[in-house]
Amino acid sequence: MTFWDFFWLMLWGFFFVAYLMVLFQIIVDIFRDPSLGGWARAGWLIALLFFPPLTALIYLIARGRSMGEREMDRYRQNRAATDDYIRSVAAPADPAGQIASAKGLLDSGAITQEEFAQLKAKALA
Repeated sequence: MTFWDFFWLMLWGFFFVAYLMVLFQIIVDIFRDPSLGGWARAGWLIALLFFPPLTALIYLIARGRSMGEREMDRYRQNRAATDDYIRSVAAPADPAGQIASAKGLLDSGAITQEEFAQLKAKALA
């Protein structure tokens, strides 16, 4: 095998993997799009099965913009959910809230009196 054989093998391998990624992204979008009905989904999938490159190109031209918009909406929803979760589990920012949280841990027996004193001193510092 010469260098150029290896080069072309790697180049075609790269394009094949890129094509598969686009194809799977289209299939995921078909199933996630709430505006598509069952018959439309079936039609796109059958077309992808029999004429994959042509159908992928047509799908990207016809629905590419909305595909990107749906992806960005999902990203924003996931980001908002992550931010809400982080805010819900993060320690309170005010010292009174931190001391109250530490007092709750002390009352439940999760920490000792010495640990409570350390947390209180840290909150007041």
